[in-house]
Amino acid sequence: MSMSSNHPVLIIGAGPIGLAAAAHLLERGCHVRVLESGPCAGSAIRGWGHIKLFSTWRYNIDAAARRLLLTPLEGYPAPWREPRETRLPTGKEFLDDYLAPLAAHPAMEPRISYGHRVTDITRVADTGAGVDKTTGAQRGKSLFLVRTATDRGTEDLVARAVIDASGTWNTPNPVGRSGLEAIGEAEARVSGFVSSTLPDPLGAGLGDFANKTVLVLGAGHSAANTLISLGRLRRKHPGTTILWGLRATANPRKLYGGGAADQLPARGLLGTSLRRLVENGDITIVENVSVISLQSGERLGVNLADGRKMDVDRLVPATGFRPDLSLLRELRLDMDHVVEAPRELGPLIDPDFHSCGTVTAHGASVLSHPEPDFYIAGSKSYGRAPTFLMATGYEQVRSIAAALSGDRIAADSVQLSLPETGVCSTQSAESCDAPAVDCPPDDSCCSTETRNGQSEPAGVPGN
Repeated sequence: MSMSSNHPVLIIGAGPIGLAAAAHLLERGCHVRVLESGPCAGSAIRGWGHIKLFSTWRYNIDAAARRLLLTPLEGYPAPWREPRETRLPTGKEFLDDYLAPLAAHPAMEPRISYGHRVTDITRVADTGAGVDKTTGAQRGKSLFLVRTATDRGTEDLVARAVIDASGTWNTPNPVGRSGLEAIGEAEARVSGFVSSTLPDPLGAGLGDFANKTVLVLGAGHSAANTLISLGRLRRKHPGTTILWGLRATANPRKLYGGGAADQLPARGLLGTSLRRLVENGDITIVENVSVISLQSGERLGVNLADGRKMDVDRLVPATGFRPDLSLLRELRLDMDHVVEAPRELGPLIDPDFHSCGTVTAHGASVLSHPEPDFYIAGSKSYGRAPTFLMATGYEQVRSIAAALSGDRIAADSVQLSLPETGVCSTQSAESCDAPAVDCPPDDSCCSTETRNGQSEPAGVPGN
């Protein structure tokens, strides 16, 4: 083994950021391999395919990926048709119209291995000898050893560099207090009382939510989306009771976001629509919800730290996500101790001071670690901070690809223009690419916002 270009740059995750990283590296002539734990590209997004993003196609397509998709190749099917940049795609449309064609492109498809879950990453010398975390000599000249679990068993792979773009979807925060699972939470999840983070009350989950008492925990965009869907459900099924659990006392400015001041109209509409449902009495706010235990029975008993108890039929845990760092334990990382992001990135994304649109452009230098040629990119790079946008991740991996190909000038020339939220989204506990309210044209929750002199109906298909 040697550090020659025969060894690939290994990318963990075939989501939008992982595939964008691959596109940039391929464009620079690098050998690439992508490992995806699921059965297809963007597997995590299929869990919320019914949801509409509040960022338009303009922000959702990576530049190198676009160039690859538009490159004519012999034997390749009809050219990719780029979606209209002003439209708001659903998760399913994002997959079908962008990620799936990108993953199926002849230059990309042979490089993706599905059903490969990375369990450990370490180093190995060119002689084959092990290089654990405590071994410093020649560490930068050694290869990465990446262990994966597949249906066929365990497999070890070697790589000259690793980009972890595995995301955080599979590691949601618990509903219990102080970052711990509530007593009985695991049983409640197995029993079906605790739903996914983004359920579909108007579709596949109709029977689980109609005419039921539902408690939604969380103060971010995913919580808002679910609450608005439940509000629409309540119109047809008035027996539905909607409780909105907040871990603190409600602060209206933070609760409902930037409204008309938000440069993404659909994101602003989310808070506007939610406020209307609360003021109309369709949603009841429950403040200072600190869950200590859950009791599964005929209904779910939710016991709070102040002695209150609520009995509900379903609990929606829109409490955000956290990174899984266990597979990186043999690597030398330099992490911010608060948000669990790369140390230099932590202060730039601290949700107490930054919203989605106020994060400084950053790339390989900010995302680097004492472990040479290893990077965490995408939503996982933001750790527990909720301010990530896909456009941010695309610029991250463009810079990382330049650094790994030896182009330091391009790697250090980071530029990014992000839409402001109109309000600092503190404690929203989730990605700022979280979905928008999905309103049909005749739905009263829709409104029209004006941006740059143009009227844009927020959240309407075809916009």
